[in-house]
Amino acid sequence: MKRRFLAAATCLLAAFSSPALAEKADRAQPVNIEADRLTVDDRNKVHIFEGNVILSQGTLTIRGDKLVVTQDAAGFQNGVATASKGLATFRQRRDGSAEYVEGEAERIEYDSRSEKARLFNRAKVSSGGDQVSGHYIEYDAITENYLATNAPGSRQGTPAGRVRAVIQPKSEGQPAGRP
Repeated sequence: MKRRFLAAATCLLAAFSSPALAEKADRAQPVNIEADRLTVDDRNKVHIFEGNVILSQGTLTIRGDKLVVTQDAAGFQNGVATASKGLATFRQRRDGSAEYVEGEAERIEYDSRSEKARLFNRAKVSSGGDQVSGHYIEYDAITENYLATNAPGSRQGTPAGRVRAVIQPKSEGQPAGRP
């Protein structure tokens, strides 16, 4: 994955942003958030969206049961998307391509100061048929590196505790992609 897994956009979206090689034009699009309920704490700079939350900006879509966006004194945003019954998800078209980057986890966190995205529990990221899954996936948008690990305390030999990757063969002339 390159450039950004999730990159800052607006005050409410800055906590979640563009996946790797994300559609650059999305950053200039308006942010739309739908939810069954919104709670705003202006004093503490906290916005809580609950109930079938759908955030969209251009080709980016984030879904979950709850989205909490906070802002620190310096103006940096942090966001946490969760799903109580299933998985929080994101989907966004890759820049200059018809392919999409998709991810899911029980909890997706983004820190706009460090530009790191963290996917926790049943984490999976896929793009162009390639896929990485594990208990935890972290993507650093500054260094363009990511890390996938197994569940803490699990034994390396157990199939459920292993990190998995599927990398599709690329034909000649087709750029190699990374999830």
